[in-house]
Amino acid sequence: MADTLEFNEIYQEVKGSMNDGRLRLSRQGVIFKNSKTGKVDNIQASELAEGVWRRVALGHGLKLLTKNGHVYKYDGFRESEFDKLSDFFKAHYCLELAEKDLCVKGWNWGTVRFGGQLLSFDIGEQPVFEIPLSNVSQCTTGKNEVTLEFHQNDDAEVSLMEVRFYVPPTQEDGVDPVEAFAQNVLSKADVIQATGDAICIFRELQCLTPRGRYDIRIYPTFLHLHGKTFDYKIPYTTVLRLFLLPHKDQRQMFFVISLDPPIKQGQTRYHFLILLFSKDEDISLTLNMNEEEVEKRFEGRLTKNMSGSLYEMVSRVMKALVNRKITVPGNFQGHSGAQCITCSYKASSGLLYPLERGFIYVHKPPVHIRFDEISFVNFARGTTTTRSFDFEIETKQGTQYTFSSIEREEYGKLFDFVNAKKLNIKNRGLKEGMKQSYDEYADSDEDQHDAYLERMKEEGKIREENANDSSDGSGEETDESFNPGEEDDDVAEEFDSNASASSSSGDGDSDRDDKKPAKKAKIVKDRKPRKKQTESKKGKDPNAPKRPMSAYMLWLNASREKIKSDHPGISITDLSKKAGELWKAMSKEKKEEWDRKAEDARRDYEKAMKEYSKADSHRGERSKKKKKKQEKLVKGKGDKKGTTSKSSSSKSPAKGMSDSFKSKEFVSSDESSSAESKKEDSEDEGAASPPASSEDSASGSD
Repeated sequence: MADTLEFNEIYQEVKGSMNDGRLRLSRQGVIFKNSKTGKVDNIQASELAEGVWRRVALGHGLKLLTKNGHVYKYDGFRESEFDKLSDFFKAHYCLELAEKDLCVKGWNWGTVRFGGQLLSFDIGEQPVFEIPLSNVSQCTTGKNEVTLEFHQNDDAEVSLMEVRFYVPPTQEDGVDPVEAFAQNVLSKADVIQATGDAICIFRELQCLTPRGRYDIRIYPTFLHLHGKTFDYKIPYTTVLRLFLLPHKDQRQMFFVISLDPPIKQGQTRYHFLILLFSKDEDISLTLNMNEEEVEKRFEGRLTKNMSGSLYEMVSRVMKALVNRKITVPGNFQGHSGAQCITCSYKASSGLLYPLERGFIYVHKPPVHIRFDEISFVNFARGTTTTRSFDFEIETKQGTQYTFSSIEREEYGKLFDFVNAKKLNIKNRGLKEGMKQSYDEYADSDEDQHDAYLERMKEEGKIREENANDSSDGSGEETDESFNPGEEDDDVAEEFDSNASASSSSGDGDSDRDDKKPAKKAKIVKDRKPRKKQTESKKGKDPNAPKRPMSAYMLWLNASREKIKSDHPGISITDLSKKAGELWKAMSKEKKEEWDRKAEDARRDYEKAMKEYSKADSHRGERSKKKKKKQEKLVKGKGDKKGTTSKSSSSKSPAKGMSDSFKSKEFVSSDESSSAESKKEDSEDEGAASPPASSEDSASGSD
C-alpha cells in the first residue's frame, strides 16, 4: 500500500464557505493546503479520534474529529474512493472509517448533542445538521428560546445569519435548560468579549489600512483596535501572516498583518492591517502579568519588562501571541540598494517587495501574491515612456496584476530575481542577448547590454513611422492635434524645415503677416508633394523587378520549414527570435555561402533593371506619339468651332467688336500659358469655354 494519498480539488468547509485546495494523507497525518490563501492545516496522526464518511451535496465527504475537540470537514470525493481511504485509515491511523448518512425526514423536533466544538441536531441516531460552534458570533436567550447568530461569510452568495432553538421547560429543580444550552454554546463559540485587563497597550499608532491613528490593546485571544471613529476586534485565529518591511527611505518600517476573514467596515473589507513606524521611536513596555505567568505562557519569547524600538516591540509581541513567523525581505536588492521597487498599482504609487516565496505590494491597495499561485510573469513596455517598464503577474485563477512605472534600471535585478525563483516568464526572449543560458546568472549584473531597452527603442521607431504614415492620409487635423501643447511658432518651424516647394508670393506673405497665417500657408504647401508621393506609391508598376533579398532573408526562407518542424507549434514572433539566434551562432563559412547567393541575386536584379528601364523608355516614346495625335485631333475640332463662331459674330456686330478688341490681348497672353489649359478647354465638346470663344471671334474679325 502507498504511504501517501493525494486528492486535488477537495473542498474544506470553514465558517460556511467551501475553500478548494489539495488534501494529502500520509503516515504522519493529514495536510490540507488552501489554494486561495495558502493556509495549511496540519493534523497529526496521533491527534485523530474519529473518521466519518457520508454523502453530501458535492458528492461524498470526510469528517475528521480530533482528541481536543476540533472538527475538520472535506468534501468533493468520489464514491469509488471510499475503499482506498478506508484501507489507508486502518493501516496507518488504526481507525475505522465509519459510514453515517444524514437524516432527510424533514422533522424539526429532535435532540441536541454537544461534542467538542460541534453542535449536532439529531433525530433518533441520525444527525440532521451540525453547527461548528466557532461559527457562532453571538448567543442570546429568551423565555424557552435560544438564538444563535453567525459570522457573515463574504465568499458565499447566501449566508445563514441566525438559528433559533425552542427549549421546552423541564421538571428538574434548580436547572434552567435555556441557560445550560447557552453556556454550552458560549464555552466553545467564537464570541469576542473584552473581559479583564489587556496584556499591554500601544497608544496612537499610525495605521495606513484602515487609515487613522489607533490604540492597540493586546488581549490573550484577540487584538483590539480602538480609534476615534471605529473599533475593530481581531481574533488571533484570523491572522494568516506577519510581515516586517523596511521603507525605501530607510527611516521607516511597515508592519503588515494579513487577515482571513478580513475585518469589515460597512461594505469595505480590509484583508491587511498596515502599521507605519519610525525607526527613531523607542518604548519601554511592561506586561500586565507577573513574571511566572509570562514565563509559563510565552516560554522565554517575552519578558515582563522590555524596551527598544517601537516597531520591534509590536512585532515581537504579535509574534509571541499569534505564534507565527515574521516574513522579512530576502536577498533581493534593487538598483538603489533598497529591498523594494517603486512602482504604481491601480493609479496609486507604492512599493513592491520581492520576498523569498512571493511578492507583496504596499500600500493602496495592499496585495500579496505567492509564487505557488503564479501562472507566469511578463515584462511589458511602458505605456508613456521608454524610461520605465511594467511588470505583470497572472495567477493560475486568471487574475492579473500590473505594476507599472518601474524604473528601467531595476529591470536587470528584477529579471534575475524572477529567473532565480524559476517563475515562468511570458516574453522570455527579451534577455537572450545578455546570457547564453537562462540557468546561468553570474554575469547578468556585469553585462552592459540590455536587450529589453533595445526592443523598446525599436518599438518606438515603429510607432513613429506608423504615426507618420497615418498623417499622410488624414490631412491637417492629425498634425494639428498630435501635440496640442506645442506653440504655434514651433509647429510652423517644423513644417518649414520639411517643406519641399515654395513661391515668391508665399514668402512675401510670411514676411508681412503674423505667425499664424504663415503656419497655415506652409501646411498647404507641404501637403501637395505628400499627396503626390502617395499617388506614386499607388501607381507602382507591378512588372518592375523585385528588390533582391539579403543573405539572412535568403537563409530564413530556406530554413523556415526546418525550424517549424524542430519546434512544433512555435509562434511567428518566437520563430523570428529563434532564427536570429541560429543566424548569430552560424559559422563564417556558412554565412559567406549565403552572402555569395545574395550577391548573385543583386547582380540579377541590376541586369533586370537595365532591361526594364530600356523597355520603359520605348513605352514612353510610344505614349508621346499617341499624345501628339490626340492634340492634332483636338486642334481640328477647334477649327470647326471657329466657323460656327463667325456666324454668331455677324449677327451681333457691336458685341463682336468689343469681343475682338478684348480678344487680341487675351490671345497673346493665352499663347504663353500652359498647354494643359488649352487641352482642358478643347476637351469640352458640348459648349465652348470663354477663352476659346474669344480666340475664335478675334480670328473672325481679322
